[in-house]
Amino acid sequence: MKTSLITIFIVLTLDQVLKLWIKSSYGLNAVIFDLGILKFQFIENPGMAFGWSFGKTWGKIALSLFRLIAVGFIAFYIRRLIKNNAHKFYVFCISLVFAGALGNIIDSAVYGLMFDSGTTWSDQFQGWIPYFGVSELDFTGYTSVLQGCVVDMIHLEFYWPSWAPFGLAGNEVFPPVFNVADFSISTGVVFIIIFYKKIVRDEDFKFFNT
Repeated sequence: MKTSLITIFIVLTLDQVLKLWIKSSYGLNAVIFDLGILKFQFIENPGMAFGWSFGKTWGKIALSLFRLIAVGFIAFYIRRLIKNNAHKFYVFCISLVFAGALGNIIDSAVYGLMFDSGTTWSDQFQGWIPYFGVSELDFTGYTSVLQGCVVDMIHLEFYWPSWAPFGLAGNEVFPPVFNVADFSISTGVVFIIIFYKKIVRDEDFKFFNT
């Protein structure tokens, strides 16, 4: 239990401190620093992890509700794993996934209530409308609960070489911009896949037994 709580606390703290600092200090699309391959560039994502999104307010609310349900299920699952003495590394991996999912839920659930400006959906233009200037953390709000945008900033910018097939030459290899929460989720999933046979038991998938 202690390892799980510490993991969740560290990921959430790093994720939220970085997001709050960037949104309250920089304008949309600002480049905080550029180290070549690694670039920190502030964007707002109304959709899913790694910059993937879909339009309209109803889609945003549906995604936020799905995230809440998923996080509740993962929390229940972690508790059950700990109760049934699951492999500690497996619990750690699931805790990474939980922390990342919760980190992005916080953005979508309350950032629209905390800041005075943010990216919003426009029925008139049928698209997400950006804002200008630096947002203030004054709790005046720019939209309703569950309709805030997730703050992304980590961009790994590198390109396919000129000899790459299938028309990939010169295109960016991994264009999505992501955040600490996304990285935490991906890391947890990758570790589970790599070490699956060593850390996962058959009984770990019997969700409702005691």
